[in-house]
Amino acid sequence: MLIRHKHCPACGTAVEYRVPEGDGRDRACCPACGAIHYQNPLCVVGTLPVWETPTGPQVLLCKRAIEPRYGLWTLPGGFLELGETTAAGAARETDEEAGAQIELGPLYTLLNVVKVGQVHFFYRARLLSPVFNPGPESLEARLFAEHEVPWDEIAFRTSRVTVERFFDDVRAGRPLGLYCADIN
Repeated sequence: MLIRHKHCPACGTAVEYRVPEGDGRDRACCPACGAIHYQNPLCVVGTLPVWETPTGPQVLLCKRAIEPRYGLWTLPGGFLELGETTAAGAARETDEEAGAQIELGPLYTLLNVVKVGQVHFFYRARLLSPVFNPGPESLEARLFAEHEVPWDEIAFRTSRVTVERFFDDVRAGRPLGLYCADIN
């Protein structure tokens, strides 16, 4: 999702769009201060929190209390902040959105969402307790077995792909490795 700047964020002069020397893309270039304004994808980080039960695994989903997709379910996640790693951001978002105590595992899905200029990183996480304290961005946090997941009420395709992949892997007895895909 490219934003076409009209003015330089550094000095306020009207920008010109051109391909800078040594570059291969059209960029917002300031003729006054010489700044070149690059746009890069945003990183979204989150977890796939799992609670193991005698009847099989359950995943933690949060019901959104904010737009976009108010009232729909998602994995706990959000935008990576400056100064944190993807793993630290995923753990922070899980605490903020679900109030869940987790042991962070390895990266599970890396999903490119080119259409909106985002890359989503979901880490596996083992829940340490089935007790949650959702923050202000969540109406509710709840565990779901595969047959209970509200598939038609999942807010984002990246959450759906991650949860589907997890239950597919578990059902097939596959090791839980890293899954990378492009989401349209």
